[in-house]
Amino acid sequence: MATANRSKRQDPSSPLDSETLLEMYRQMVLSRTLDERIWMLNRQGKAAIVASSQGHEAGQIGSVYALQRGKDQFYIYYRDLAVMLTLGMTPEEILLGFMAKAGEPLSGARQFPTHGAYLELGIVNQSNVIATHLPQAVGAALAAKMKGEDYIVIVYFGDGATSAGDTHEALNFASLHKLPVIFFCENNKYATSVPQHKQMAVESIASRAEGYAMPGISIDGCDVVAVYEAVSEAAKRARSGMGPTLIEAMVERFLPHTSDDDDSIYRPKGEIEEARKRDPLKALNLSLTSLGILDAETDKQYLDEARSIVNEATDLAEAAPFPDTSDFMEHVYYS
Repeated sequence: MATANRSKRQDPSSPLDSETLLEMYRQMVLSRTLDERIWMLNRQGKAAIVASSQGHEAGQIGSVYALQRGKDQFYIYYRDLAVMLTLGMTPEEILLGFMAKAGEPLSGARQFPTHGAYLELGIVNQSNVIATHLPQAVGAALAAKMKGEDYIVIVYFGDGATSAGDTHEALNFASLHKLPVIFFCENNKYATSVPQHKQMAVESIASRAEGYAMPGISIDGCDVVAVYEAVSEAAKRARSGMGPTLIEAMVERFLPHTSDDDDSIYRPKGEIEEARKRDPLKALNLSLTSLGILDAETDKQYLDEARSIVNEATDLAEAAPFPDTSDFMEHVYYS
């Protein structure tokens, strides 16, 4: 791998070393490659409904790297593919869910794709019921405080979730009791088809934090280092007993809300092309290349590796059997 002199060419403004930045980029390449494959499988009729994370990857990967994997708890939502990968889920496990095949770890392929829990990785809840997981995350943070345990909780949600009452109840309770929780809003400026200016009167979701006496910051969610720094600071506050933080990560949504959506109906012509100019994958590539941390040979190696991993995972998932009907009622009724 041609990455000589990385330590000497480290970006002095970055809190991350060159090796970690390359790991993040490699993870981003894998996430994008897998996301593109899942979208293609949906178009082939092989995968169920898909909510793409393309454009969100830097916010998701940067936040996970700032926390303690294997210790902290992650309450994520349906667009958090890169979070799942960075926490340790394999492409095969994820594809088993999208194809509803046996062996899928989140729900045994009994729910929508990317729904359920993976406790070994700290993934506690995933659902497409908007904002209901925020009070649950706050409850987990309350448990940590009551038990004197030092893990913290991060909860991910979209801008649309901030219009739900659950969000405000969660923010208020967490601030009142100074709970170790980070509220991480991935703001792609659309709640399905409704733009932000039709959802709320405020221009910044982060500004709402003032009403709950907690810090609120708005950051470039396409800048993995900016995300890492913001979440690291919020984690320090949470672990020291100073309470929650609301982070608004400004990201982009390159594709429709889901594979069942037609965003050409409500997105202005040319908007997506403008959004793609902020592609977090291209931005990190350019940054690492300009610093001499990444070269063309290594970049190609990462892409070839990602394609090989995703191809193998696809073959394995397609060959896997569907769940046996004999355990259909497990975890549904108690007898």
